[in-house]
Amino acid sequence: MKRRALVGAGAFWVASRTGYAQPARKLLRIGILGSQLTAAEMSGPQTRSTTINALLRGLRELGYVYGEHFVTEPRSSEGKPERLPALAVELVGLKLDVIVAAGPTLPALKQATSTVPIVMTGSGDPVGQGFVRSLARPGGNFTGLTLQSVETTGKRLELIGELVRPTGPIAVLWDRYSLLHWQETEAAARERGWKLLSLEIRDAGEIETAFAAARDARARALLVFNSALLDRHAGRIAALAASGRLATMYGLRFYVEAGGLMSYGPDLVENWRRAAAFVDKILKGAKPGDLPVEQPTKFELVINLKTAKLLGLTIPQSLLLRADEVIQ
Repeated sequence: MKRRALVGAGAFWVASRTGYAQPARKLLRIGILGSQLTAAEMSGPQTRSTTINALLRGLRELGYVYGEHFVTEPRSSEGKPERLPALAVELVGLKLDVIVAAGPTLPALKQATSTVPIVMTGSGDPVGQGFVRSLARPGGNFTGLTLQSVETTGKRLELIGELVRPTGPIAVLWDRYSLLHWQETEAAARERGWKLLSLEIRDAGEIETAFAAARDARARALLVFNSALLDRHAGRIAALAASGRLATMYGLRFYVEAGGLMSYGPDLVENWRRAAAFVDKILKGAKPGDLPVEQPTKFELVINLKTAKLLGLTIPQSLLLRADEVIQ
């Protein structure tokens, strides 16, 4: 009888050692809400998105292995911001551990949940938009990083002024998602005594009409705010700005890579990589409301000399020397 009991105990010990008695490791699920690429292009351990790849790299640096420790659940509006509310609700319904999202998608997530942890990879003004109570004490289910794109609007105007003397109105292309940016631009232009031409659009079909209005007003410069509506049409906007001979300033570098003239803003790839640290803390039990929102540590001035030549512009040496990258 004792021998039988001993054999049973030994069998249990062997089963434990071989893992049969071990509970299965929980596979963590990280949602990603995007606005440009398709969900298929955002899926897996290697995607077509440089920013999502940066997030995955950041997680690898922290010891996470895709498919072993976590998987991602990406969704995208594919340039149609009206789809974002439904996609946000869909992600929330998946009972994910955390959702990572960029600025244009955040309002939809705010409407969809007050409990699921949200890591922002870049919000123009997280306090002004109501995502957090303060940068130091977010207080709710949002945390992450800012873009400081609202606060740096004056800097973009200053850079435009160095490039093109604003004798006529400076056109501003924006939509309802970038209302705070427009308001800040109005204040900054008023301080300088510069005139603005508002080119507010409601859908992508109005982009050409907006550029026609800029031409009719004899605008020589243009400021474009990034948004879910406009970002997908970066190449189209850059081409229209070139044909209209508008010296154009953008908030993010991918517009310049698409043929735009100049951009000033944070390094988005670095923001997404740094977002991995927030994801890690939340997965380990931290509350988003207790994690202070971080501000960008690096801003980039990117200039496209090929586009400048096409516009017949000579970039001042003072700007070239301050540029972080010059595209030939």
